[in-house]
Amino acid sequence: MTAAQAAARRRRGIALFFCALLAFASYDAFCKWMLRTHAATLMNLTRYLAVSAIALAWLLRSGMPPLRAIPCKGLLLARGTALAIVATCFMAALLWMPLAEATAIYFTAPLIMVALSPWLLGERVRPAQWVAVLAGFVGMLLIVRPGSDLPALGTLLMAVSAVCYAVFQLLTRRLAAQVEAPVLYASTALACLVLTGVPALALLPEPLPPWPELALMFAGGLCSGAAQLLLLAAFRRVAAATLAPLNYFQLLLAVLLSSFVFQRPPDAIALAGIALIMLSGGFLAWRSTLAPRRED
Repeated sequence: MTAAQAAARRRRGIALFFCALLAFASYDAFCKWMLRTHAATLMNLTRYLAVSAIALAWLLRSGMPPLRAIPCKGLLLARGTALAIVATCFMAALLWMPLAEATAIYFTAPLIMVALSPWLLGERVRPAQWVAVLAGFVGMLLIVRPGSDLPALGTLLMAVSAVCYAVFQLLTRRLAAQVEAPVLYASTALACLVLTGVPALALLPEPLPPWPELALMFAGGLCSGAAQLLLLAAFRRVAAATLAPLNYFQLLLAVLLSSFVFQRPPDAIALAGIALIMLSGGFLAWRSTLAPRRED
């Protein structure tokens, strides 16, 4: 590959990455909007029906391996369960939380990932990384400070979502070299479909929303699933260390959407906390390869 071809490949990868972040931010805003009139359980059910359809098509195209040949089934189940908890808590938290503050708390996951990595992966964390982790958590405290109008339950659910997403990414690091990408994607989609779908079927609204609204929810789920595929395509073209700091573009999008679509701009102190989380996470992504990429 010539230098010009490599540069063009890098530009395409970065463009795909930004498209993925835009799709994720758009889907989060879509969920926030739809949750005004629809149950969180139904939103998750339609989402993972759509993602599972994409996963099945990918498996059929790449060749579905026999079940006995799939390695690390226990860890795959744990990974899928962690993401199902993320989806459940994130969707429920959006019922009460402003989009910007909710996304900012969620983006503490890279910091949590660094903090957990010595115990779960045996990786060494440098002093500068610990400083960044502490700074990021100070940023989160500025967002959820006493006296703010953030609901306690929504804040707790989003914090649980961030912790579980960090665990999900740590398990991804362990499994990425052992499990083929289509199997990794499909096993997670299936686990999330089962674990979020069973409660949804038990709590289906009566009557169901009209079919155009159900189709719109399914289309939103396809947007979420397509964003995951865009991420994979971007990471095939550009090194993870290059793309990881750009993750925080999604947090900026969340602030803009919260301010101009939902009329809920963060106050000055919360904005300072969001900026501190972005700077801390960006520093960690630049200094190491620990920053996660979203795959929910």
